Amino acid sequence: MRKKLMSLLLTGVLATSLLTGCGSTDDNTAEGTAAATESKQETVDLANTEVSEETAEITYANFNASGGNEETLQKMYDAFHEEYPNITVNIETIGYDDYFTQMQTRVAGGTAPDCYELNIENFAAYANKGVLAELTGIDTSGYNTTALNAFSVDGKQYGVPGNFSNVVLIYNKDLFDKAGIAYPTDDWTWDDAMEACEKISALGDDIYGIYQPITFNEFFKVAAQYGGGVLNEDKTEFTINSEENLKAATMMISKVTETNVQPTEAQMGGMGDWDLFESGRLGMIPTGIWAFNTFADACDFNWDICVEPGGTQKATHFFSNALVVNADSDKKEAAATWINWLASSDTAAQMRIDAGWDLPAINNEDVLSGYLKLTPPENRQAVFDSLNYLTVAPIIEDYSLMSDIITNKLSLAVSGEITVKEALDQAQEECTAQIKLQ
Repeated sequence: MRKKLMSLLLTGVLATSLLTGCGSTDDNTAEGTAAATESKQETVDLANTEVSEETAEITYANFNASGGNEETLQKMYDAFHEEYPNITVNIETIGYDDYFTQMQTRVAGGTAPDCYELNIENFAAYANKGVLAELTGIDTSGYNTTALNAFSVDGKQYGVPGNFSNVVLIYNKDLFDKAGIAYPTDDWTWDDAMEACEKISALGDDIYGIYQPITFNEFFKVAAQYGGGVLNEDKTEFTINSEENLKAATMMISKVTETNVQPTEAQMGGMGDWDLFESGRLGMIPTGIWAFNTFADACDFNWDICVEPGGTQKATHFFSNALVVNADSDKKEAAATWINWLASSDTAAQMRIDAGWDLPAINNEDVLSGYLKLTPPENRQAVFDSLNYLTVAPIIEDYSLMSDIITNKLSLAVSGEITVKEALDQAQEECTAQIKLQ
């Protein structure tokens, strides 16, 4: 179950190895890459795909259906094929552990599928390397605007959002009841959450108030909750060690090192954070809405959700996967027809909701209303309320290196080897020295 979360943290590994020679950052290589991008990228007009009757057989690769939703994806294709009998789609569902390694090799070797799925972090690297076809003529009226815009580069659309999901605060109602405290509300701050954490942790030596991974992916979000960020607005400089970020990192790390309302790695004893919540010994966990089905099956206690706590403001994760067309495909129209249908049709959206998979990136309120009727959790409205506070990871080509540096420094602070300030100062210094932003 954690692989889906990790897939959304996936690195921009292709930024340096997707195409031969792309690892260099000198001017000549940059010019060569730009020329390759200009010559290789092609355009497919979605406005004209609806009327095409040409018979075509295409391949579609994805990772998001692996581990439980293969049957749902097949049902989606069956419905599509009834509507477009001239288009046959050979679906390749590949597990996360192998997916991006395979795609790297296949794209570089010219054997990539006609269309495929990318996560939001890797999308920028693929688009910038010129391996994706530009999509024009899109009927944008049915798409969630935030999700659609996530896959636009310099005003050009290179993908459509196949799904989207976000993070909410999931809490154990039974532990709140035992501690005699009110349930979390959408207007909670981290001060409110910390007060509740201490009361829940006081229930027993093996009970903890919260678990929030101390990684880059959580840090950039909490930094936003305190008004900070890891890059300046135009992405020309790192701002990792700002005062706002220091407040955010201190709050995160002190939960482990000072109050111990969050367990240390040793106290976890090899258990995962979802496992700890399912055991009934964890009061709160900020995690993705993809956890709902798993927790509904595994938890024998009452639980619900609300919008994540904030610092000086609210901010919550936004995740989406792009469906893209291979720039080298000779069946672009058929591929574009399939991914556009898969991403935006009410039929596919309803199937996705019925399966409890994730949210379709559409704005059809009639379809989305069905999502609110599913329980648990009771307060599914919080999923949509969270959309008012979305923040997206700062996407740069060296995303992987940036993420690794910051996560490693935070880990050293958690272990007590360096202070929180030293962690951010060192991360600032190393990212500035090793990563070229512009």
